[in-house]
Order: sequence, then structure tokens, then C-alpha cells
Amino acid sequence: MNTLFNNTEVAFALKSDTELERAYFLFKLIDSQPLVKIGTAVTNFALKAHLPVEGLIRSTVFDHFCGGVNEVDCLRVVDKMYTKGVSSVLDYSVEGKEEEAQFDAALNMTLKTIEFAKEREAIPFAVFKPTGFGRLALYEKVGEKAYLTENEQKEWNRVVERFDIACKTAFEKDVLLLIDAEESWMQDAADAIVTDMMRKYNKQKAIVFNTLQMYRWDRLDYLKNLHEEAIKDGFYIGMKLVRGAYMEKENERAAERGQKSPICVSKEATDTNYDAAVSYMIDHLDKMAVFAGTHNEESSYKLMQLMQEKGIAKNDNRIFFGQLLGMSDNISFNLAAEGYNVAKYLPFGPVRDVMPYLIRRAEENTSVAGQTSRELTLIKKEKERRKL
Repeated sequence: MNTLFNNTEVAFALKSDTELERAYFLFKLIDSQPLVKIGTAVTNFALKAHLPVEGLIRSTVFDHFCGGVNEVDCLRVVDKMYTKGVSSVLDYSVEGKEEEAQFDAALNMTLKTIEFAKEREAIPFAVFKPTGFGRLALYEKVGEKAYLTENEQKEWNRVVERFDIACKTAFEKDVLLLIDAEESWMQDAADAIVTDMMRKYNKQKAIVFNTLQMYRWDRLDYLKNLHEEAIKDGFYIGMKLVRGAYMEKENERAAERGQKSPICVSKEATDTNYDAAVSYMIDHLDKMAVFAGTHNEESSYKLMQLMQEKGIAKNDNRIFFGQLLGMSDNISFNLAAEGYNVAKYLPFGPVRDVMPYLIRRAEENTSVAGQTSRELTLIKKEKERRKL
């Protein structure tokens, strides 16, 4: 089992030689921290100065990590991947908005992707970010149980209403709905809404999925407490498990405030936490459904082994493996070839609006030890295989 993810012929079957070369070039750039910093600064400047760089971004980093500029644009990638058994999650990756009209637009886009998913077997999930539906500062105030002005209370009611419209629509269309996790200081308020949505719409099975970032040391206890609530109130838990993407920001904020960091003390502690959460969910699959979002080969092997030991079918619809488009194709496509449920996140949106997401991806790849070098090793191996 432990050599499955080394098969580069399966991993890169959909990539042409040109696309493989582009991937190699991109990961080579990402492998250099100074280049990522310089590239990020130059890109931000060029976009702010309205220089004509969108075409260049589109043909390189955007087309590698994103599905398209809109949902229809993504279908080419969706259909292509599904020929190899890999499903898609259309992720409208426009971040950092602050206005009501923008939040309403994000809701409408979420409803559109739910409708899209309803019509296509290749898209089993829809997804949205809590800050797509409301201001981060407002989530923070609500989470801290701070006093809300009358206008803020009305604003918060609209945030909750957007969640409810999205979850109700997903429930009615029978489409699974993932709700992403973000910074720890806004997460309590988001968790409270999502739990209410599970209580309301997960009576028969998991439709609404929250996200646990397992680099936070408190999340396993959170999951166990939620499980007790689910048993008491009679609802199913849908949960996407990830390691997390805001580590530097979280540590810096905690240090500035003289608080204990919410992040595990080491990478090993995070890995242990992640695997423990997966194991807990597999042990309680009667009340849970898990979306294992991971680029970690070891964690993927462990989940496969758990399923095997417990006699769980590879295609059990309560278990999905998930990775991001443009990354860890060796995990995604080899798992799908073995008959497991796999879904790739396909970020989409206007090039300019998706740049914060792409910059975060580049920075994350640079900071995760071994991730980029593993990608480069596999691409090199496939290039050599094709030459032979």
C-alpha cells in the first residue's frame, strides 16, 4: 500500500508535456522563499497599478491552481478530471470583502454552485467561506459576546440568514455543503451558526459540513463535545478535517497579545491531532461523515488502512479524500484509480479577485517543509519516465 502515491503515470495522466513543464517551473519558483516574497510584492504592485499582467498570471499560476474565471469556465477541468474518477468542489475564492452587496453576491454564487452540483455527478459538494457572507470583525465581536449596536445586530441577522438560505438550498437539492474554517478569532461565531444548521438540516444524514483545523490543539475536544450534542439532539455531523492555513498569522497575533497560541507546538503534534480526529470520526461513522482534506501521504495511508481494518467500502459515501487543484495529484489520482472517493477543490473567480488566494497558496507551499520538493521530485520522475 505504501508505494501507491509514487505512481507518476497515473498521477499526471491528464497533464500534457507542456503542462508538466509549467508545473515544474511553478514549483521551482515556489521552492524559493525570496522569489515568492519578491513575486508577491511585484504582482500586488502590478495589479494595484492596473498594469496589463492578468494575461500572464492567467496562463501560468492561475491556470495551474484555479479552475477558471467563472463556474462555466471550470467545466472543462471538472469533466476532464472526472474521466479519471476525481470529483470537483467549485470554490468561489474571492476573499476579504466588506460590503453587504458583496456578501449577497457571494451567497448568489454559492446558490449557483449548489444548482450546478445538483445537475452534475462530478460535483458532489458546494462550498463557501464564512467571511464571504459577513465581516470578519463582526464574527469576532459575536464570538467574544461583545455588545452589538442595533445596526450590528441587524447586520449579524443577515449573516445568519445567508447561512440558512445556503444550507436550506443544499438540503432541498440534496447537495453536500462544505463550510470552510478561517482565523481562530472569528471561528467561535461561525461554529455556533454551523452547529445550528447541522441541527436543522442534518436530521437524516450529513448535508452541512463544518471544518476543523487540526493545527489547533483544542479541536479534537471540540469534535468530541459536538458528538455528544449530536447524540442528544439527534443530528449527524459532517466535518472537513484539514491541518490549517493561517499558522504564521495565528502565532503572531497570540504573541502580540501575550496569549497562548491556539496552534499545536510542533508539526508532529499537528499530525498526531489530525490523525486522531480522523480515527475518532471513523470510529463513529454511524453519526458522522468525513471529508479528509490533506496533502499528507502518511495521513492518507492511515485512513486507507483504517477503512480496510474496519471493513468499510472504498466508495462509502460518508468518506471523501480531498486535495487542492494543482497540488498532490499523486494522492488524488492514485486514490481515485483505487476506487476511493476523491474531490479536488477548484478555486475560481476573476483573476484579480483570486490573487489573495493564490498568494496564500504560494506562501503556504513555501512554509510547509517538504511539500514543494516532493512535487518537484514526482514531476521530474514523470518527465524522465516519458523520455524513456
